[in-house]
Amino acid sequence: MAVKKSDIKVGDTREMELVDDLKRTQLVMYSGASGDYNPLHTDDVYTREAAGYPGVFAHGMLTMGMTGRIVTDMFGVTNVKKYGVRFTNQVWPGDSLKAKATVADIREENGETVADVTIETTNQKGQTVITGNATARLEG
Repeated sequence: MAVKKSDIKVGDTREMELVDDLKRTQLVMYSGASGDYNPLHTDDVYTREAAGYPGVFAHGMLTMGMTGRIVTDMFGVTNVKKYGVRFTNQVWPGDSLKAKATVADIREENGETVADVTIETTNQKGQTVITGNATARLEG
């Protein structure tokens, strides 16, 4: 599923609901799938007593993976050339997340036309939890 450069322009945006009411079960499932068993994401007692947080919170990579869906849905998995994020706030059980992607530039790179996209994921309070960028191939 490639996007044609004639079908996209700088300033185009897309929004996507990533999760409504993140469940603790999703954190545990991600721990198992990723092999990341850090107790900060699964053990409330440890997280409160040893780390001083109010409770468990989502893995950054879980939030990054959910956010990446907006880019793959826009351009197709095989067309994404680069994707990176910065974590700006923690994501807690019960949070709902929404991503927004904006086409920042369309340019030529090594003989290909690519789109550069800025990404922001926010929670239900409007707080930014991730900012990022992606680059994807476009068809002629």
